[in-house]
Amino acid sequence: MTKWVYAFGGGKADGDGTMTALLGGKGAGLAEMSALGISVPPGFTITTQACDAFQQTNDFPEDLAAEVDAALATLEQTVGATLGDPENPLIVSVRSGAPNSMPGMMDTILNLGLNDACAEGLAQQTGDGRFAFDCYRRFITQYSELAMGADLELFDDAVAKLRGGSGLSGSEFSEAELRSLATAFQAVVTDELATDFPQDPRSQLWGAIRAVVDSWGHGRAARYRAMHDIGDTPGTAVTVQAMVFGNRGTGSATGVGFTRDPSTGANRPFGEFLANAQGEDIVSGVSTPHGLSAGQGNSESLEDTMPEVFAALIDSFGILERHLRWVQEVEFTVEQGRLWVLQTRNAVPSLRAAAQIAVDMVRVGILDRDEALGRVDAAALGRLLHPEVDPAAEKTILARGIPASPGAATGLVVFTSDDAVAMQSAGQTPILVRPETKPEDVHGIAASVAVLTSRGGATSHAAVVARSMGRPCVTGASEVDVDAVAKTFTVGDQVVRAGDILTVDGTNGVICLGAVPLRPPEPGDAITEFLSWTD
Repeated sequence: MTKWVYAFGGGKADGDGTMTALLGGKGAGLAEMSALGISVPPGFTITTQACDAFQQTNDFPEDLAAEVDAALATLEQTVGATLGDPENPLIVSVRSGAPNSMPGMMDTILNLGLNDACAEGLAQQTGDGRFAFDCYRRFITQYSELAMGADLELFDDAVAKLRGGSGLSGSEFSEAELRSLATAFQAVVTDELATDFPQDPRSQLWGAIRAVVDSWGHGRAARYRAMHDIGDTPGTAVTVQAMVFGNRGTGSATGVGFTRDPSTGANRPFGEFLANAQGEDIVSGVSTPHGLSAGQGNSESLEDTMPEVFAALIDSFGILERHLRWVQEVEFTVEQGRLWVLQTRNAVPSLRAAAQIAVDMVRVGILDRDEALGRVDAAALGRLLHPEVDPAAEKTILARGIPASPGAATGLVVFTSDDAVAMQSAGQTPILVRPETKPEDVHGIAASVAVLTSRGGATSHAAVVARSMGRPCVTGASEVDVDAVAKTFTVGDQVVRAGDILTVDGTNGVICLGAVPLRPPEPGDAITEFLSWTD
């Protein structure tokens, strides 16, 4: 019989890191980390084969439900909580995970298992009603949009009515406001979809599993696969995992880290975190986070504010990089001072950084030359070494942000991905300017010569996708006030309109007015050595 579900956690796993085709990158990584003894929240992974079966028949295999029930019962026993129990509710995440990394292209639903009764129970259990209803309003928003098809803007409108502003992030809501939002959001669902928000956690679970599998066929995911020559089979795996909460007040946080700098290849940890937040807050780019290490140029780094957690994270970085033999991108959560690792995968550094990392790993014996050549696309490296701003050139610096993807480019400002595609089709060079990018913007990033966002950090969606595509990118340019409707942005008294010329320097995090002279890059010793290994 086909095995559809593989459990992990508690220092053991049904699968391992070699099973990427079956468990997806996320599921295989979680299984491998569990076996390594890294602190991973327990859960189970539904295989890519189940996704394939669903894509063919629009239904899941008949015997899948029994395997999910058995795995869920084991998870409940491991965690000591029960899905749907108001006094002691199990809360889970339901996450995608394809064999090939597709950052942000498919759906994830967090905080599943909450309903009116369980939210009250979580408030009583933790003694923190604000935390419980922060999770509940997040869940209602995410599930309603991704599993039920509700319009996200309607939830923004509900926030605006409550507080006179808009947006679901960046505001410090009181417990009373969060309770009001949970009620208002459920009313949005009832009014728009003519059905009530589901209160049965098992119905929620299967709705979320179906939503994640459905997202494999979404336009943005299909476009990403086409751009990166990824096949349509196998599909995505689905991982159901006990929630750990980075939004649980003091001593809690969420973050993304790299075992080496993904822009330069330097052998030092790099990454970002947000205190009292959940993972979607950092990868979406709606907030500008703090750096992991004190060396990243800020006084509120994880190393400064949570030194014991930082030390534990660096230990995990070392274990994972040595074991998996390549630079790793790691997602983590800190819940009340305890570190949990949620995902590891081979990072996609810039091409210059990849060459540097490959050469360094050969020099210390982690890789041999043949293995190193397999880690880096040498042909792409030869084509895509980015131009850089000529340091001797005169320039008018408009704003500064976070150098999220190296290189420099000059182009014409656009404010939507569709406009970027149209401009590229007309033979011009667009620069995409957004408050933050979303997964739906993947075609706009691909069509642009550079990307600028006013929010987000070096691990946000915009940064990760731009690096993977070799596009210069500056994020977190807080001086830049974007009005996407008017198609303008302002920096102080300076107004920049669609069609105006900008130069984006993603190496130094600088945005300049007009065209600034560029020069070919200097390859450097590492790239020269790496290219000498190729034929």
